[in-house]
Amino acid sequence: MSTTKELVSSGYVYVPGVFQYSAGVAAMPGHTIERLRFADPVPLKEGFKRISEIIQAAGQPLKSFCACELRSPAPFDDAGFQSFNEIYAGTLKEWGLFDQDDNPVARSNVCPELNGPTEPSFHSFAFARPIVESSGRPSFIVSGSAEVPEGTDSYGGNAIAASDTSADGMRCKAQWVLGEMERRLTALGVTWQDTTATQIYSVYNIHNFLADDIVLRGAARHGVTWHYNRPPLTGLDYEMDCRSVSIERVI
Repeated sequence: MSTTKELVSSGYVYVPGVFQYSAGVAAMPGHTIERLRFADPVPLKEGFKRISEIIQAAGQPLKSFCACELRSPAPFDDAGFQSFNEIYAGTLKEWGLFDQDDNPVARSNVCPELNGPTEPSFHSFAFARPIVESSGRPSFIVSGSAEVPEGTDSYGGNAIAASDTSADGMRCKAQWVLGEMERRLTALGVTWQDTTATQIYSVYNIHNFLADDIVLRGAARHGVTWHYNRPPLTGLDYEMDCRSVSIERVI
């Protein structure tokens, strides 16, 4: 059963999460989610400016901004992550996106191991927009999750299979994250069968559990995109997100 909240005048609903992001978003009836990926990472301040221009040029309010994927130079410690999130969330508040104390915007934030940006940057973003004729396919984005319960006082200090990057350790991490993905999908009222894309972020071997724990589970129905990236906090080793988006562009 869906357990979402509506953000008024946005065109989407969201699953409440933590201060820095929601657990996921889904387009409301009569709307769809459009995802745009930058050809190269765009620094945060410039990225917000470009996103604002693109959304408004499409005739949509800034409140239709519903999801983004970020790239950071290296994993943060807990204090650094909190400071970064306060800066990021400040713009969302200026745009009128916070729903009381809820941040409705879905997000993934990961760190390329090689050839990454020199400062936190946008990789992609998404917004809700009206459609004339619906395909009947759900349109949603599930936020990224690494192998740790959200909202803890120390993410790295509460990691599943902490510091264990063996085959068994990585399988344990992946199984926990897959369970969290399914919790978020259920909250949106959808399943793996509804997804059009699944992304994995890790610098460690995923092949030991790819078939049994991901493919057989239905999480790779359109394959998976493996990014050679780390999660955004020290002490974490595996992250996933997923989506169902019919309109995707590279700009």
